Formats: sequence, structure tokens, C-alpha cells
Amino acid sequence: MLLCLLAGVSGCIEGGTVRVHSLKLVGVKAVKANQLKSVLATIQSDKLPWGTKRYFNREQFEVDLKRIVAFYKDRGYPDAKVTSFDVKLNDPQDAVDITITVEEGAPILVEMVEYIGFEPLPPVRLSSLRTSAPLRGDMPLDRAVAQALREAALDEIKDNGFPYGTVRLTERAGSDARRRVLTLTATLGTQARYGPVEVDGNTSVSDNVVVRQLTFRPNWRYRVSQLQESQRKLYSLETFQFVNIEPVIKEGEQPVIVPVKVTVTEGKHRKVNFGFGYGSEERGRASIDWRHVNFFGGARTLQLEGGYSALSKGGRVNLRQPYVFSPRISLFLTGQSWHRNEPAYTLNTNGGQVTVERSFPRPGPFSRRTAASSLSFVYTDEFQSYQIKEVALNNPAAIKLLISLGLDPLNGKARGLLSSATLNYHRSTADNTLNAKKGYTLDAHVEKAGGVLQGDYRFAETILEGRFYQTLADRAVVAVKVRGGSIGVPRGDNLAVPFYRRYWLGGASSLRGWGRFDVAPLFNGVPIGGHTMVESSAELRVPMWGSRWTSLSAVVFADAGNAWNNAWDFNLNDLRYDVGPGLRYMTPFGPIRLDFGYQLKRIPGLLIDGKPEARRFRFHFSIGQAF
Repeated sequence: MLLCLLAGVSGCIEGGTVRVHSLKLVGVKAVKANQLKSVLATIQSDKLPWGTKRYFNREQFEVDLKRIVAFYKDRGYPDAKVTSFDVKLNDPQDAVDITITVEEGAPILVEMVEYIGFEPLPPVRLSSLRTSAPLRGDMPLDRAVAQALREAALDEIKDNGFPYGTVRLTERAGSDARRRVLTLTATLGTQARYGPVEVDGNTSVSDNVVVRQLTFRPNWRYRVSQLQESQRKLYSLETFQFVNIEPVIKEGEQPVIVPVKVTVTEGKHRKVNFGFGYGSEERGRASIDWRHVNFFGGARTLQLEGGYSALSKGGRVNLRQPYVFSPRISLFLTGQSWHRNEPAYTLNTNGGQVTVERSFPRPGPFSRRTAASSLSFVYTDEFQSYQIKEVALNNPAAIKLLISLGLDPLNGKARGLLSSATLNYHRSTADNTLNAKKGYTLDAHVEKAGGVLQGDYRFAETILEGRFYQTLADRAVVAVKVRGGSIGVPRGDNLAVPFYRRYWLGGASSLRGWGRFDVAPLFNGVPIGGHTMVESSAELRVPMWGSRWTSLSAVVFADAGNAWNNAWDFNLNDLRYDVGPGLRYMTPFGPIRLDFGYQLKRIPGLLIDGKPEARRFRFHFSIGQAF
């Protein structure tokens, strides 16, 4: 009946000349509307003039109505049906609005999941498999999720030394007609260990370089997660454009010793990237990144970077040695000459760093999302010269301030050698580094300058930062960031801390109701930075529309934070707040970002360009990623 109606409604819009202006699904609650739309051939056109145009096709739409029913059936809703649809032409008859109404019906529920034959696994791993299972009791019987559960169970077996294991998924009737009992039955097979490793496809990179990046060795217990991690590490070298690591097993055999074959295809060893963008703070910016990913062999990376903007300009040389005693330990050597032009100071940096980084293995196969962690030690030896801005040098009160900050009272300048040791810890479960929708990241930074390292500065800095992402209603994303830090000095000696290391807040990535570096302890109305700070942001990101290459999201945010003069002086009763809306337009060339921040709590006496602050809002605009 529906298809007969469709023939009458759409007979006048054949030929692929009528755009699909909108596609609306009514009654879709149990599944994600965007996921359902992704399986349909009828697609809504982009709303922007330069976006992709999609056209209506009657035959495709007829099939789509059947796809909707099949989609629901696979996800545990066997009674779902399309009850009606409306294909409405606009007045010029060049675009159509489509509304499809779905009646989902009652789902088939999972009563319980049984695990049979998994007893040889360590109890903690089996317990983890059960608790992290994507399908549990009282959930709809989604066939795709059920298969994902079977694959996760199979990966768990293969990650505990059983490469020949199999897992069979069956179901039976539950306590009533709407319930099913799922059974995962494992057949483990022979427990095995790694055998010899064969490398194929490499030309200029030696077998030894490939093998030493592997996180397993012959005679170790077989673990599929080590094969996956080794493949990722080889890709991370950027030397290979294809990597495949697999066990060599003949059909029907289950040897105790499993040979492994590594197949690689080398890419271009020399690569160059150019970047361009614009922001309300840094104005126009440009960057260049040239890399040699097999420098003098050994899959070392030599990187030359250069960048220019109104806030920062200079160059940097990086050398990465990917293997130091272990495939999980890397060495980085960095030399740089950089100039920064911040609202509170100018800074010239010349020197280098030595970094040793240790990555930690994930506690299971990658089919189960787990945290990636790393710990790094950094030694810094850099000569810094800087000059304070905004302070009236001929003001008698300013002279005393400059001296207390270690600055020349005549010109506000200072220089010195920064020699420090730093420990950095990073942990992340975020699903995407640039546009995360779920998971978290944790970062800890502890730095000690001076002492046995000599140098002209003596301080200890601690910074902790956490970010959390959660998807709501299958569309919106809540993102929360909290960051706090403090710089301790001997006996409160300000001279032990270089002026540019003090804390300022405000700007496009901080308290957005203020300009860059506007939030900090004041001297004569001018922010001079502090020794303690805390800042936080919360965002609600709601997608408005999107296509394969572009998307537009609306954002509502709230920021809070402040900086205080004394070390470890977290005065949370004295925070600055701002709120506002924003837009995020993702393009193939990078994001376009617009934020409007409004101050809820002003800063008395704050001077902007030497004059009292005249407005309590700021616009922040940016095109492309900052370097």
C-alpha cells in the first residue's frame, strides 16, 4: 500500500533533478537516528550553498523503506514497521522534504549471557570480559553487538596464549517469548608460544630495525594484543605505508611454536606539510614541517619545523630515535630558536631538550577499548631573554616591582639559563585526539629547575590536567576540562622564577570572556602573572547538521578560573566566570571556530592597552589548527 502511494506522489519527480532538502525520521527512539540514516540510499543535501547536493530517486526510496525494517530486525525489534511517509515538494518543485514515521514495537531482550569453556583464562581477565561486555541482561538483542561480543571473547582467548581458539554464539528461548539466553562456548585448542619472525617487503630498512620494534620475542606466550601493538608501533614510525603482522599457521594444524610473518611496504622517506590559518589572537599563521623518516637508516626521524604568527615565530629541529633498549622506549633530541610576543612579555628562547619516553602496553586486545599511557623524562637546557610589557618604567612603584621580579628597572629586561628536569605522565581513553566524543585524558607535569642542574633559576612546578568526554542522547557531547598548577620557589624568592613562567589566563583556549593574559594578579591594573592557577571549562556540543566531509555544531560553554600570586594559594572563592555560545564548522582543511564569551564576574581596575576595560565580552575566531 505504501509503495502504491509512493508511486502516485513521486511520479512527477523522476530524473534526479529534485534535491532532498530534508530527511526526517519520526518515532525513532531505540536506535540512533544518524546510524539509521547512514544505511539509507536517500540522503539529505548539505545546507550550505557549496555543499554536496543529493537527489531523490523513487526506486532507491522504495528499497530504503525495506532497509529500515531490516535494520530494526537486526537490532532486536522484529515488529518494527514503517507506518507512513510524506514526500513533499516545495513550490518551485526542485526540492523535496521527506518524513518517515516508524513504529518500533517491543524488542527481543537478552535475559542473560552464559560463558562456557573460558575457565582456563585468569579470573581477573574473565571478570573484565564480563563487565565490559557490550551486550548484557535486559538489553535488546542487537545482532551486530552480539557478534562484537563474540569477537571480543575470541580476542580475549587469543590474548591468553590460545591462537587456535574458537568461540561459538548460540541462543535459546528465555523465560518468555520476548527473552533470549545467549551462550558463548569457547574451544581453546593448543596453548602456544611465538616462533621465528620473518620480515618481507622492506627495501632500505633492515630486518633488524623492523624486528626490534616488535613488542614480543620468540618463545614468549602468544598474545594477539602484542601483534596489534607491534603493528601500531611500526605504523607510528611513518616509514611504512602498509604493515601487516600475522601468525603463520597451516590449516588444520595447531603447533605449540607459532612462526610470525611481518609484511611491510615502505613509503616515501621525505615528507613535507604546509599549514595556514587565522585567529583573532595570532592573526594569520603559517607553518612548515619537513621530515626524513629514515634518517641515516634505523627508522629515525629528522624533523625541521618552522612557524610564523603575530604571537610566535621561529624554528625547531627534532631527532627521534624510536628504539632505546626496548621498543617501548624512545629518545627525542630537540633544538630550537623561538620568539614569542605575548601581551605581558616578549621572550627569545635558544637551546634544546633531551626526552626519554616510555609507553606502556594496553591491558588487553584492542577490540576492548583500554587506556594508553606513557611516561617521559625531559632535560631542558635553554637560554632565555625576555622583557616585560605594559609597566610604566618611570613609575617609582614600578621600579620596586621590576626588581622583585628579577627584571632590569630601567628597561624591564632579564635573561638567564633555564636548566631543569621534568617528568610527564599521560593517560588517555579518548576515541579521537582532535574531536573526542567519549573517554578521558589525564596529564601530570612535575618540573624541577636549578639545584644540582645549576642554571639561573630555582623552582618546582606541578601541573595536573584532566579532560572528560561523554555522548548524550546519541548526538550531543559534554566536554569538561580542569587544569591546575603551582610554582614553588625557595623562601618565596620571586627571582628564582623567570617572569615568563608565571601564570596568566584568558583567551580563545582559556577564560573566553577575557582577552589573552587578562586574568592574573594586577599591578596598577596590569596583569603581572601568578604562581598558582586553576581553570576549568565545560561545553555542550550539539551537532546541527553534517555530511561526509563537513559538519556544523552549536556550542554552549561556561569557564571558571583565576591566578594568584603565592604558591599553592588556591583561593576557589575568588574565581572569574564567563559563559557564552559558539560554533564549530569542521571542514576537510581544518576546523573553523567562533566563540562569544561574556564575563559574569568582572576584574575591578583591569586595564586594556592602558585604559580601563570598556566591555565585558570577547569574540574569538580561528581558522585551521594552531601550530
